[in-house]
Amino acid sequence: MQIVVQKFGGTSVQSEENRQHVIKHIKDALMQEYKLVVVVSALGRKPDPYATDTLLSLIDYPAGQSSAREIDMLLSCGEVISSVVLSNELKKQHITSTALTGAQAGFITNDDFNQAKIKAVHPERILKELETHDVVVVAGFQGQTETGEITTIGRGGSDTTAAALGAALAAERIEIFTDVNGIMTADPRVVESARPLDVVTYTEICNLAYQGAKVVHPRAVEIAMQSKIPMRVRSTYSEEEGTLVTSSRLQEAGMDVTERLITGIAHISSITQIRVQTKEEAYRLQSEVFKAMAESGISVDFINISPTGVVYTVPDRHTEKAVHILKTLGFYPEITKNCAKVSAVGAGMTGVPGVASMIVQSLTDAGVQILQSADSHTTIWVLVHEEDLKAAVNALHDVFELSGLEKQS
Repeated sequence: MQIVVQKFGGTSVQSEENRQHVIKHIKDALMQEYKLVVVVSALGRKPDPYATDTLLSLIDYPAGQSSAREIDMLLSCGEVISSVVLSNELKKQHITSTALTGAQAGFITNDDFNQAKIKAVHPERILKELETHDVVVVAGFQGQTETGEITTIGRGGSDTTAAALGAALAAERIEIFTDVNGIMTADPRVVESARPLDVVTYTEICNLAYQGAKVVHPRAVEIAMQSKIPMRVRSTYSEEEGTLVTSSRLQEAGMDVTERLITGIAHISSITQIRVQTKEEAYRLQSEVFKAMAESGISVDFINISPTGVVYTVPDRHTEKAVHILKTLGFYPEITKNCAKVSAVGAGMTGVPGVASMIVQSLTDAGVQILQSADSHTTIWVLVHEEDLKAAVNALHDVFELSGLEKQS
């Protein structure tokens, strides 16, 4: 039995018209004699009645009194509704189908409600259903604990569901269907000349996703990478094959690696830079600052540590809380609000001199002030004022000639 796992997001299953595109892709795979496991998100986006954020509004989230366990009970309904609706429409078109909840599909998680981690996937029920059905539609984003409590696995959870099922079922491939035709060289809403990529490595797309690209969740890519299962990111509304995510950019054995320093430009906005300096007890500052942030549940990023102080960023929504904590500790932070993190990602930059120089020069020429920078083997980050975000992303996209081809590979 050859199995393909397909995942369709909320907008793809939002309306009957959109679902006809979904069914077309399902039929195409069935014509190739695959058995299909189809993972779905909740129908549409707020204010659609069964979208995740709409369900949350029913309990006045986050001001409401529901426990995290009860919130998961509520949120799981969105994907369950979606799975039954799609399965019903498949049957109308004479495709044998059945719908399963995440729990019925074999997902066992820990009890960290609202952001549970998958502990195991037991696919026996799915395999049994595939003996008599061509398609099993699985509600994404959810599972259950070993004691039977319903859980959800966090934003992007349907991508993660699809990847975990692909691994558990030893699928031929995982197909992630979205609103855009694959992974782009940059956000097309920011860079008009952004182009789709033919092939990216698991590592590159993980870095792009963690740095703000929202096409596929990085947890899903990591699961696919560990299992060495190819993943395709495609458009629901196109016949094009989109972007292949795999272990190598090489599409054929013996082929030269394309000379591509940078694969794409990603960005994250609405962040605050916090600078804390001291003339005394620098070691106390370094340890106490990050310990206090961690204990308060504030995620920090873009950390630079020097003998006289620390610089780091937090999401804008946590700025006031972070500043209050620091002042309580006796520190007087300097705050720069409304910043954006811009990242140039590419496996091709490893060991190549001059990439950082190209970035600095292009941003300088564009009149963009660099507030902070950092780098790794495959990513260079810069922090800029949010008002300079568009100019910065476009400058880096241009300097690395990412729009130079109709399709990048």
